[in-house]
Amino acid sequence: MSATSDITIVRGAWALTMGPEGAIREGAVAFDAGGSITAVGKAEELIAANPGATVAGDGNGIVLPGFVNAHTHLTEGLITGMGETAVLWEWFERVVNPSGIQITREEVALGTRLKAVEMLESGITTVNDMCCHRNLGSLASLGAVEGLSEMGMRGVVSFGAEDMYDAAPSADVFMAEHEALADLISGTPLIDFRIGIGTVLGMRDELFQRTIDAAAENSWAVHTHLAEVREEITESTLLHGGSTIQHAERIGLLDHEVIAGHCIWCSETDIGLLASRDVAVAHNPVANMILASGVCPVPRLLREGVRIGIGTDGAASNDSQDMFGAIKSAALLQKVHHLQAVAMTAPQVMEMATIGGARALGMESEVGSLEPGKRADVVLLDGNGPELAVLHDPFQQIVYGATPRSVSEVWVDGKLRVTGAETIGVDRTALAAESREAARDLAIRGDMKGESAYAGPLDFEVFEEGK
Repeated sequence: MSATSDITIVRGAWALTMGPEGAIREGAVAFDAGGSITAVGKAEELIAANPGATVAGDGNGIVLPGFVNAHTHLTEGLITGMGETAVLWEWFERVVNPSGIQITREEVALGTRLKAVEMLESGITTVNDMCCHRNLGSLASLGAVEGLSEMGMRGVVSFGAEDMYDAAPSADVFMAEHEALADLISGTPLIDFRIGIGTVLGMRDELFQRTIDAAAENSWAVHTHLAEVREEITESTLLHGGSTIQHAERIGLLDHEVIAGHCIWCSETDIGLLASRDVAVAHNPVANMILASGVCPVPRLLREGVRIGIGTDGAASNDSQDMFGAIKSAALLQKVHHLQAVAMTAPQVMEMATIGGARALGMESEVGSLEPGKRADVVLLDGNGPELAVLHDPFQQIVYGATPRSVSEVWVDGKLRVTGAETIGVDRTALAAESREAARDLAIRGDMKGESAYAGPLDFEVFEEGK
């Protein structure tokens, strides 16, 4: 490697490459000014080969690829912290739908910026987002692209169309938003497009057929939900004679490149279909637990070779976009569900959160691991804080001990986005104030009394007043 001053080297006590080089003690990654990784290896060797390089890290922390958030809903950025006692369908009616009817493109962009800060500061550099709303004609989903682009994050954005409800507009309206979103993304660096299907059972035949036709004509990959709750399987069986995964296969959805959120309620037949049709799964443990949806059979899916990434799920269904919470939950949920300490290991979870998520999105040639030629999405965890001061096993310590305050620096495509544990160029006080005001306005417009304190008293407030 030639000596040059346009090289940045990030070093740590460990470099967890999540690639062929494995875990390198006293390791480092080097990348150039164009955002391309040039080398991984021992820190002293990379520094010696590049005497003019900028060196980040004191050698005590952990270097790793940016996390890949395989599934979320950034349209929910302004409606966190509501509906805690609701199952999925109740939560839709109480929280998601009232806000989704009202939300604007500008509010989606604002909520996305707010949650992008949370994601970046928990080490997420790539996010697969599905914007779900019912303010049709507003093109609200485009706000997610604008918000992510402004924050310098890498992402994939889709519009989760559904029209199986009263007063839904024509299929033309939904297809127009898909097309507008794809057009905007085509000129936006770091952002890719997938065509969205909110749920298979949530679409009428015409909209579904036009959606998969558009996917075929434009070579668009698909982002959807499958087998999230038990009631979904019951309904699909009554209507179509089989599970939603089996129904999706019969109607041609699985002929396309698909990433599906959840895939909890899977029979052996369903698992076989996911594997044979190479459907990728986004596992969302925190939201699944909050909404009491069930437990995804992750170990079984992995044994069958299914591509699996970890998602935070929506900003409202999770109430957070913290990837550390998601990866810790992914490990603990399987252990307690199976009553086996070996049901899910820390290295397995880390793989799903990085290169596994990249494979699930078909982005493994770009991100997910630290390898020469890939893009420089790099995270440096602080080794001088109490969470990571002791590193007997770096994988285990990250999964069970690290938190967002462990994140020191984050680079996306070679550009520094987080330093000193805070996102660069963000006035946190101003962003919080703007988000607070917008959330209040959205809750009032959505008449979300009983759910949001901004719209009316909460149940516990009423209870306390009646004492």
